[in-house]
Amino acid sequence: MVRQVEELKALQPIVMKQLQTIYEKNRMAHAYIFDGEKGTGKRDVMTFFVKLLLCENPLENVPCETCRHCIRIDSGNHPNIKQIEPEGQFVKIDQIRDLIAEMMMTGVESGRKIYVIHHADKLNTASANMLLKFLEEPDGEVTAILLTEQIQGILPTIRSRCQHIKFSKVPRQILMERLVEQGVTHSMASTVSMITNELETAMMLANDEQFAHARKTVLKLVETVRNNVHEALLLVHEDWLPSFKEKSDMEQVLDLLLFAYRDIVAIKANPDAVCTYPDMLYNFKEMALHTTYERLSSQMQAVLQARANLQRNMNRALLMEQLVLNLQEGYTFV
Repeated sequence: MVRQVEELKALQPIVMKQLQTIYEKNRMAHAYIFDGEKGTGKRDVMTFFVKLLLCENPLENVPCETCRHCIRIDSGNHPNIKQIEPEGQFVKIDQIRDLIAEMMMTGVESGRKIYVIHHADKLNTASANMLLKFLEEPDGEVTAILLTEQIQGILPTIRSRCQHIKFSKVPRQILMERLVEQGVTHSMASTVSMITNELETAMMLANDEQFAHARKTVLKLVETVRNNVHEALLLVHEDWLPSFKEKSDMEQVLDLLLFAYRDIVAIKANPDAVCTYPDMLYNFKEMALHTTYERLSSQMQAVLQARANLQRNMNRALLMEQLVLNLQEGYTFV
């Protein structure tokens, strides 16, 4: 297995229980859609399920890993399994035609045949219609598994003939552990895992100098707003506005700013709270002691309002000046 069964159960507990129950109760459907975001373990769970269906000596609904079927699946040359990836932009009609011909042939191995279509949302109209016909009239003991990150891109008529297996987002703690394993600091892993649920994107952000600068600038603003509004306005004009010219960059830093105030709220409620910025724990605890929930709520509302104003294409300098004044208001009275 690419991942151990226990790891897959931690990653996708509901899906794993679902598939093991299907096997245990012998309630096999002839077609499944594995639907989930990139990085949610669809391929590894698919391999587990395929092995389970073909394994000669499963134990407690787990494949043995040592029988000839399990070994051949690992080596990628099991004659009863056919996997298809898109050729270019689409899964083409010739690929589906060849697949159906192969599934209808008398196999070298007896028993169930399984075909897997990766990125099934990339079936073009012709290939989707040909697959639909085969799904309606499957030949013998054949199981289809369609993997997708975009289920809406699959024909409704195909979706209606498949059992839908929905993969949940990767638990944040697991994503953080994977990032730390790959050399990302705990504090950066805590931050990027709030921005994205996908390992590849999280790694890219963690190693991106622009993102590290955004994180640093946001935390500096939180500190500066509290201490000196004039310095905060200077920071906005000298660093914030020149650094974040694109709308998408501005959206991201406003999100990062919102997470900072959420951290302070969480720490005020529970000093041991899990934070987006664990490296700021000492500073945020001190801030939490000297502010009120009402003040923090107003600050978060101010950030959300700035984000809404950004969508309305409000002048960026005016937007940020207004935000800084709204964030600072009230500190002198606490």
